[in-house]
Amino acid sequence: MSVVANGKPGSPPSGGRTRAEVMPLLRLSMPLIIAFAAATLIGVIDTVMIAPLGTVPLAAAGITTAFLIILISALWGLVTVVGVRIAQAHGAGDAGEVASNLRNGLALCAIGGAGAGLLMVLAFPFLDLLDQPPEVLAILLPYWLSMALWLVPVLTFFAFKALFDTVGRPWTGVAISYLGVVVNLPLNYGLIHVAGLGLVGAGIASVLSSSATLLVAWLFWRRSPDLLAYRVAVPIRWPRIRSLYREGLPICIGYAGEGAAYAFLGIMLGWFGAVELAANQVVNAIGGVFYVIPLGMASAVSIRIGMAIGGKERARLRPILAAALWIVTLWMLAITALYIFGGRAMSEALTDDGAVVDVAVGLFIVAALVQVADGVQSSTLGALRGMSDNRVPTAITLVSYWPLALPAAYLIGFPLGYGAIGVWAGYGAGIGLAAILLSVRFWRKTRSAPGR
Repeated sequence: MSVVANGKPGSPPSGGRTRAEVMPLLRLSMPLIIAFAAATLIGVIDTVMIAPLGTVPLAAAGITTAFLIILISALWGLVTVVGVRIAQAHGAGDAGEVASNLRNGLALCAIGGAGAGLLMVLAFPFLDLLDQPPEVLAILLPYWLSMALWLVPVLTFFAFKALFDTVGRPWTGVAISYLGVVVNLPLNYGLIHVAGLGLVGAGIASVLSSSATLLVAWLFWRRSPDLLAYRVAVPIRWPRIRSLYREGLPICIGYAGEGAAYAFLGIMLGWFGAVELAANQVVNAIGGVFYVIPLGMASAVSIRIGMAIGGKERARLRPILAAALWIVTLWMLAITALYIFGGRAMSEALTDDGAVVDVAVGLFIVAALVQVADGVQSSTLGALRGMSDNRVPTAITLVSYWPLALPAAYLIGFPLGYGAIGVWAGYGAGIGLAAILLSVRFWRKTRSAPGR
């Protein structure tokens, strides 16, 4: 007997369609989350290894992280559009188009990583204008340059990973990502403490470990029988690269706007001094590990939505996002509790500076209050990206973070005198606004989806 839903025979109820999307999302998002965690674990390893050098080196890592957030956020737009193009081609059953998007996407990511690294080098002389602690800037340059080089292999690897995730090999990306962690750990300790290279040793270790993951990903792609269909001889063409770039540019601008706002948060904290900057680095290191949950879900939603679009199954769009929001809300509520009750223990695990710990504990509490909103806005943004809806979501994120979040952060932190906690509280308002506006955008875009 057929099921009747919304007056149409043969269509399962809305709740049933949502439940049907839960397990596919979990199966795809879990390896994505675990793989993203590998990248953030390298940052945690850096923080743990750098912390014994003192507050000033830890603060130097914090400044570099703030700038990298801007660049990686922007570059992530390129990875996103490559992944969406691959997912749509895979959903349509076109292996040749998958291969073309991969090869041209690899070229685009390599060019983008090199360009961002050059921009980072050129930007270093202007750090004095940001009024950062002079003792921090005095030791920063070698580490800064090594992390500029790191951008090339890490971005190119994620283009390969987009292929693995889409064609049903997400755990391959996990295994290769954790190879980087395994390589990074002894390299970090050996270069920082045994070889006595200090802060720059952490940067060199990051470059070497990321290059190792890229090499292994390339070897797997070249040799795996399962990927034979995606190794067809397709040329790298500038028109295709420019097409990917043009589609990705609004995403880059949106992610850069969000990342720059978050990075400017770190710059504001640097105006208070090295202690607040180091505390923010502690929160970034821990928060980065848990942020992979909404990031992984956003990527999974983007892939599933892209495949549904490619397969002309628009009736699945709303159920896919609804399932994602249920999952990510439960996850983020658990992280909220962890931040509130475990912030001090996590801070003390990364630094023995009591002043840094006290500031970090307050920042963890504020960060805890915006976790669910962050999960909602990330997942909804991923859904819109999978639909190749880029320009309006970009405008939403820019308006939410810049005209609202940063002025509010400055007002609460400085004139109102709430310090570092106030800066983070103002930023949280932008996350909440983005979550609301992006959700409204998605539901309006899918009103005409048949069978909803």
